[in-house]
Amino acid sequence: MKMLPSRTEEDRCTWMRGVPVAWALRRLQKIAVAPLSVKEGITSKIQREMSTLQRVYVTRQIPPEGLRILKESGTFELWDSDDVPVSRAELLKKVKGVDGLLCVLTEKIDAELLDAAGPNLKVLSTMSVGFDHLSLDELKKRGIRVGYTPEVLTDAVAELTVALLLATSRRLIEATHEAKTGGWGTWRTLWLCGHELANSTVGILGLGRIGVAIAERLAPFKVKKFIYTDVAPRPELARAINAEYEENNGRKDCRLRGGVVNQEDLYEALSTGQIAGAGLDVTVPEPLPTNHPLFTLKNCVILPHIASASYTTRNAMSALAANNLLLGLRGEPMIKELKL
Repeated sequence: MKMLPSRTEEDRCTWMRGVPVAWALRRLQKIAVAPLSVKEGITSKIQREMSTLQRVYVTRQIPPEGLRILKESGTFELWDSDDVPVSRAELLKKVKGVDGLLCVLTEKIDAELLDAAGPNLKVLSTMSVGFDHLSLDELKKRGIRVGYTPEVLTDAVAELTVALLLATSRRLIEATHEAKTGGWGTWRTLWLCGHELANSTVGILGLGRIGVAIAERLAPFKVKKFIYTDVAPRPELARAINAEYEENNGRKDCRLRGGVVNQEDLYEALSTGQIAGAGLDVTVPEPLPTNHPLFTLKNCVILPHIASASYTTRNAMSALAANNLLLGLRGEPMIKELKL
């Protein structure tokens, strides 16, 4: 199996400068879904026998590519549902004595769960980019290795961000509602007018792979200027999209993430016209209660955290999570390992 070398963020910038970003991401997706090859001199029969000696629990019915890789590599126990998460009580019971655990972001991996698992647990693989659900200090204290699934979802998240931007700026959800409910009457000169992307300034809060991918997709819309803010300038990435660095106090319209936005302040700004529109895919909490004030606003589009929800991306994430787990159990470098 071919492996991507471990890279620092600065190395990644150089790497992306020399190789097209889209090509690199597709290469990573192919690596993620490739089944692990058997080491030289070890037959597949012996590998299967070795794998049965280690207990693995999977907390969700993950997409097919990941399940295929796990099935080909040995036996494991699975919470066989995608619609209903495993209960906390059931999870605490099932993790007892496991060597490896594959989870998703709905499972809280904390001291209580790790104590329930016991000393055999050596590898945790999460099918997610974020790791707010993981108690990193507790994992580090116990010497448990952690795999995660960044980068393979860059294209999907960038696409959805552009979709949200278009939906809010051109008031698409409002327009659909009017068409469905009888509001579509005679043609009017300013009815449902929105804002064009052409000749606009687009701001990105936190310039990384996804920010660059968004700017690349927006460039054909004739955006006049890209600005970004970050903890420090990112000249290599910024150069690729011709973006200008702005200090935090100078930021304008920005792509924001749940947890960064004060949702009460956002409601006030939207309802008073300070902000023309907002599109959210991440909220606090999740799911957002249906009686939340933001849902009452026509100029606020809220999606149920579906940025990575494409068949290609979710399969790549599940396969990467499975391969991370198996590599960790074999004591080898993971494709994507979180450094604790």
